[in-house]
Amino acid sequence: MILQINTNRPQALSGRDVTAILGPTNTGKTHLAIERMVAHHTGVIGLPLRLLAREVYARVVAKVGEANVALITGEEKITPPGARYSVCTVEAMPRETDAAFVAIDEVQLAADLERGHIFTDRILHLRGRQETLLLGAGTMRGILEKLLPGLSVITRPRMSVLTYAGSRKITRLPRRSAIVAFSSDEVYAIGELIRRQRGGVAVVLGALSPRTRNAQVALYQSGDVDYLVATDAIGMGLNLDVDHVAFAQNRKFDGFQYRDLNAAELGQIAGRAGRHLRDGTFGVTGQVDPFPDDLVQRIEAHQFEPAKVLQWRTANFDFASVDALKASLDTPPPVEGLTRALPAADARVLDYLSREDEVLKLAHGRERVALLWDACALPDYRKIAPAQHAELVSAVFSDLARLGHVDEDYMADQVQRASSTEGDIDALSQRIAQIRTWTFVSHRPGWLANPTHWQEKTREIEDSLSDALHERLTKRFVDRRTSVLMKRLRENAMPEAEVSPVGEVLVEGHHVGEMQGFRFTADRSAEGEDARAVKTAAQKALAVEFEARADRFAACANGDLVLDSDGFVRWLGQPVATLVAGEEALKPRAVLLADEQLTGASRDKVAARVERFVSFQIESLLKPLIDLRDSESLSGMARGIAFQLAENFGLLNRRNVAEDVRALDQDARAALRRLGVRFGAYHIFVPALIKPAPAGLMTLLWALKNDAKDKPGFGDVVAALSAGRTSIVSEPSFERAFYGLAGYRNLGRRAVRVDILERLADLIRPALAWKPGTGARPDGGYDGGAFVVTPAMMSILGATADDMEAILKGLGYRGEPKPAEEVAAHLKSLEDAAQAQAAPQVASAEAGEVSADAGEAVSEASPEQEAEKPAEAVESVPVSSEAAVVEAPAADTEVASAGEAAPEEEPKPVLLWRQGRFDGPRKRQGQRPTGKGGERHGRPGGGREQRDGGAPHRGKPRARDGDKHGAKHKGAPQRQREERPVRIDPDSPFAKLAALKEQLKK
Repeated sequence: MILQINTNRPQALSGRDVTAILGPTNTGKTHLAIERMVAHHTGVIGLPLRLLAREVYARVVAKVGEANVALITGEEKITPPGARYSVCTVEAMPRETDAAFVAIDEVQLAADLERGHIFTDRILHLRGRQETLLLGAGTMRGILEKLLPGLSVITRPRMSVLTYAGSRKITRLPRRSAIVAFSSDEVYAIGELIRRQRGGVAVVLGALSPRTRNAQVALYQSGDVDYLVATDAIGMGLNLDVDHVAFAQNRKFDGFQYRDLNAAELGQIAGRAGRHLRDGTFGVTGQVDPFPDDLVQRIEAHQFEPAKVLQWRTANFDFASVDALKASLDTPPPVEGLTRALPAADARVLDYLSREDEVLKLAHGRERVALLWDACALPDYRKIAPAQHAELVSAVFSDLARLGHVDEDYMADQVQRASSTEGDIDALSQRIAQIRTWTFVSHRPGWLANPTHWQEKTREIEDSLSDALHERLTKRFVDRRTSVLMKRLRENAMPEAEVSPVGEVLVEGHHVGEMQGFRFTADRSAEGEDARAVKTAAQKALAVEFEARADRFAACANGDLVLDSDGFVRWLGQPVATLVAGEEALKPRAVLLADEQLTGASRDKVAARVERFVSFQIESLLKPLIDLRDSESLSGMARGIAFQLAENFGLLNRRNVAEDVRALDQDARAALRRLGVRFGAYHIFVPALIKPAPAGLMTLLWALKNDAKDKPGFGDVVAALSAGRTSIVSEPSFERAFYGLAGYRNLGRRAVRVDILERLADLIRPALAWKPGTGARPDGGYDGGAFVVTPAMMSILGATADDMEAILKGLGYRGEPKPAEEVAAHLKSLEDAAQAQAAPQVASAEAGEVSADAGEAVSEASPEQEAEKPAEAVESVPVSSEAAVVEAPAADTEVASAGEAAPEEEPKPVLLWRQGRFDGPRKRQGQRPTGKGGERHGRPGGGREQRDGGAPHRGKPRARDGDKHGAKHKGAPQRQREERPVRIDPDSPFAKLAALKEQLKK
């Protein structure tokens, strides 16, 4: 259908029956127009924006019913049969109407360079039969009265006060603020910043579809977000609960150039602050300089430069030809006060197409030229290059001219391209702009063969794209969690909190952080206002949870608690306290890991439960130490030994306390044994403590007392103990004390468990005590004063031959190298002699066995040599005799010499180990070295130290109290000893030895 234009419209203009309602924003002009329209039987109202038209349409529907109201815009038409009222965009208003009432809103836009000529045309020519209202700013009074003689003007004052608030940072703007920018990139950047700092924003741009815009406005109006970022679209009558308007930009592109906004435009936008009787403020933010004082005064007083001219373009188009049409567009204004508008988008497209031969061939005759002009009115929603948009218009016009309608396949293809809801905000925005183009096409009369189908199709796609865009905008610019929490906090409501079994904290269904023990850790992704909202809401919601947790913790079983190797007390895996050094190593202090919300009685209950658990752990795992420290049955030197053991976590080097040990009587020794103390050949120690749990706790307590948790080796040695390692490589970088706390002694390149060293002593003792001709030679025995290393010795230590050399030297033995052939020959001669002399007799064999048992008993249980069983049994492995060790170098030599090119290597010498000299700090008069090389009998330290459990001396074990074997012993002369009463513990090995002797006498 071709729109017919009345070319005989009179040029004489009249303002009769026209009323101008003028004034600043928030004067109720639009509300008055709606009330006046519904008071008439029929009416038409024109709005500057599709968004505002949608809002007014909803308000009119609420008053008179949906069946009585039509909505007509370029892209949308809702026209119920018999509708009495029409809500339109100004561009979609009819040029002539029979309606009783006509209203045109925001008439000051008649001065706009791009759209002004359309507003001017409606202002000058469109009238209601009974009443016509022109609504706009006070700047229009003079020009309207000049153009429309007889015009009635009513001015309305602003219902609230508008005040300048100066410059503020974006992140410090007050709640219910609207931030204004003039490009989508700037709008998005501001939205991102506010979301991070204040929880979220709603976004309103003129290019949004009504559905998306309404969803965003609802987000703001509901209070889910407190900030709105928008273009100057909000200055065109959108009714929002805005308290403050902040200008993040004051320059915009007006379709032709970038320019500063004038005072009237700034006032129009700033006037959105405040609503009805609530005052509002405006200001600047971001990089915008503060407004000068004179500009502020004009905006606050609503005093702006009056409009001097209105944009105008003729409505009398000449469709005789394309050139005639272009010439008619240059028609000058008929009256003073109007100025010819710059070429609008449709005129620019016409100019471009007029240079296309194909278009000119089709555009012949008045109807075809009118059709071309109609096609040029297709809006450039996509904001693409003029040439591209002209190509689209050319394709549409070509179909209309050739087919009489737009090709269905072409339409379907274009619509399908815009239908996908995938992609980001920009992609969806572009598709919405594209579908708006085809929505406009579907609503043009006569452009489609089946317009209803395509109107429904394009509306459906636009709605789905709008919903997807709203979702993306909300996801990008709104933190739902923060908005919900802030809203509940403002309402002073108690948020509902839930703590999952794994400690996840949900407030109002949103994850806000984790509850670990009695500490709340906010979500790490929260920042700015989000972090504050999360913390505040969580603390408010978790107030009851802290008390409930404290009650559960106070009543929990010990099995729910654990003290880990780093000193943290954990409750069901969550840390609740940490240990720090106290006045004594065995009495550390516990520091609660709890938020300030755990206070008063609840905090006291938690602290008391932690202290009870820590005390329980120390008293149960370290009971032998506690018993030694607190025993009342000990006195004198025994109490001193016990104190030293407690101070040194259950391990003493025997050499260092040899004098004290010798001073102990049998009762004292028995008392210490009953407390778990073992008197070994090399150490005085508590075997029960050489286990992972006690050792780990002792290591922790020592580290706390000595500030050594960060020193190398903390926990590593205990880990080796837990793995069952009898010896480990000694790391030079490790703190040396960690080895002793785990029950290891550093000897050369290896650290060996002290109970394993006592097993080594059990193997060395008979080898040193044996003499040729006194019975079967034990493994390692050599000549009565020396021994050789056996596979069994290396096996229990997990050591190599080189390691054994360092270990034995560390224990005080001295190695004497001998040629391997000589050692092997000597051992063979001993075996041959033993076989030749073997004359087994039952009686003598039994006597020999009894004598051997007695000798071993004296060796093991003598009060002079206390060597006991190791604390933990170590799995033994089958080993061959030491001859294999002696002959091994020769075997290696044979293998090496198997090849002719391999050089022969001399066998490595074999070390014979003897007692070494102790050159420690303790010197005693009257000591005599005996044996080859000056070594003294006994363990390193000689003399009486050996008799108190040191390494065995050469020859037979020395008997006590004038034993005949002792009298025949070669070495140091018998020393007169002061007689003292001796009480033998009936449970000790000595009592059993005495009973054995009595049986032998019989």
